[in-house]
Amino acid sequence: MIQVEGVVKTYHDPTSRPFHALGPVDLLVREGEFVTIVGPSGCGKSTLLTLLAGLELPTAGRILVDGKEIRGPDRQRTLVPQSYSLFPWLTVYENVAFGLRLVGLPEDHVRSAVQHYLALVGLEGFATRYPNQLSGGMKQRVAIARALALRPRLLLMDEPFGALDAQTRQEMQALLRAVWQADKTTVVFVTHDVEEALYLADRVIVMTGPPGMVREIIEPPFPRERTLEVKDTPEFIRLRRRVTDLLQKGNFTLQNKAPL
Repeated sequence: MIQVEGVVKTYHDPTSRPFHALGPVDLLVREGEFVTIVGPSGCGKSTLLTLLAGLELPTAGRILVDGKEIRGPDRQRTLVPQSYSLFPWLTVYENVAFGLRLVGLPEDHVRSAVQHYLALVGLEGFATRYPNQLSGGMKQRVAIARALALRPRLLLMDEPFGALDAQTRQEMQALLRAVWQADKTTVVFVTHDVEEALYLADRVIVMTGPPGMVREIIEPPFPRERTLEVKDTPEFIRLRRRVTDLLQKGNFTLQNKAPL
């Protein structure tokens, strides 16, 4: 579905030297996959999401979706940021409906979609609430429902649970996996949390940098229908230690240069 071919991103500032943030990166994300990306701060994880969303263009290389090069934003690629980005003056219902109305869908379709996705994230009884009446976890549920309501082919998530407390974060992880399995959307999820990356993913991309490059690709050997109890298994603990060691090493030999 998604091909990242030799992508490089360099930022130019007339007052300083150019900053080489990313690449070269070669990736392949298959349709319906849940891919997580971990790496040290400043390695270009969020930059890669920005490029996948079409909000910026690569300095070199190209990104293709179904063989067509990304040239800008598209409703088929939706980005969920860490900061919720809800409209405070709109109710939960109106926040989820906003994008659907923006693309001109009829009101009966809007109503049906909003009801479906609020039920999917467990907020069917909160449609008339405003964001300031919600907890952090509930706000993130609204943001996920709003993104999914547009039925994107690709859901991009930039540390969406980073501001949540530990218990709420685990609840949101379990919810997201359940929603993903129900909706079959392709997900690329950036996180600093190694445990979160392993629990959520079909494949974990371990990056290094800056500049950000793929260091290793790990496929957690757990069933897709997994519960939070998998985090207590010996294999999960072993993989968590392996990824943590990879992130902590300063000198390395780049592995897995071939596309994912």
